[in-house]
Amino acid sequence: MRSNHVRLNCGITLPLLGFGTYSFPNDRNTTEVAVHNALEMGYRHFDTAKIYGSEAAVGKALNEAICEGEVEREDIFLTSKLWGSDHHDPVSALKQTLKNLGMEYLDMYLVHWPVKLKPWVNYPVPNEDDFEKLDLESTWAGMEKCLEMGLCRCIGVSNFSSKKIESLLDYGSTTPAVNQVEMHPMWRQGRLRKICGDHKIHVSAYSPLGGPGNAWGSTAVVDHPIIRSIAFKHRATPAQVALKWGLSKGSSVIVKSFNQERMKENIGSFDLRLDDEDMFEIEKLEEMKIMKGEFHVNGTTSPYKTIEELWDGEI
Repeated sequence: MRSNHVRLNCGITLPLLGFGTYSFPNDRNTTEVAVHNALEMGYRHFDTAKIYGSEAAVGKALNEAICEGEVEREDIFLTSKLWGSDHHDPVSALKQTLKNLGMEYLDMYLVHWPVKLKPWVNYPVPNEDDFEKLDLESTWAGMEKCLEMGLCRCIGVSNFSSKKIESLLDYGSTTPAVNQVEMHPMWRQGRLRKICGDHKIHVSAYSPLGGPGNAWGSTAVVDHPIIRSIAFKHRATPAQVALKWGLSKGSSVIVKSFNQERMKENIGSFDLRLDDEDMFEIEKLEEMKIMKGEFHVNGTTSPYKTIEELWDGEI
């Protein structure tokens, strides 16, 4: 899977197929086994976050593999994310993440959401009185400090709209290397991909299959008759079609399955060739955002009174 990499604007290379480690409920042992299996199959890009509760398990499995000589730390691309409760101090948050992982540095550190929460909010769905005044400029300055200190090799964002990317470029001295967002054949992110492309910001797709298997996810993408018929035509699976679509747009895709058959199937998406007709058919699909982030919206304390405000109308 060596050739399936992209060079980021910060100069390092990112494997285009990422292994997501969010699972609920989070079982440490299951996660460790899944990471070992993924390494064996050739996955080298691992995605975690403070709020996933999987950092310790991911770090343990990776460190075991490194100690046993199965893989070098340099061959691994490791991403974690700054939760809203740590916007006041990204450096301390990243140091804690590295401690959880048992690692000396991260390859990529992302601002998880453009939302600032009170320091004790260590749960994924904040309450109404958990929000603090958003100041992305100082959050980003803290991220840049992480980079200067060598705690990570690149910094980026997640769940940022085109407008939020453009304003970050006004105040930041470092351009984000990545914007990790929901992206799949039914949420194609055309405008955002263009804006990010103009600034050499790599778009990384989470839920590239629409998040089936997650409480908030949907099987609408893999069950779509057009996706299924393209899969049938190429003797592939609907998941492979959805992943190959994302890859063909120049994005990396982060897949979250601990099932070994599916993990192999996902790697197989690299071998699929979609033709112009397939791509044209996918462009005609109705669009539907699945992860809307309603839990970051309220009429009183959140900076976002509506879903439209959270996504700056890109919804």
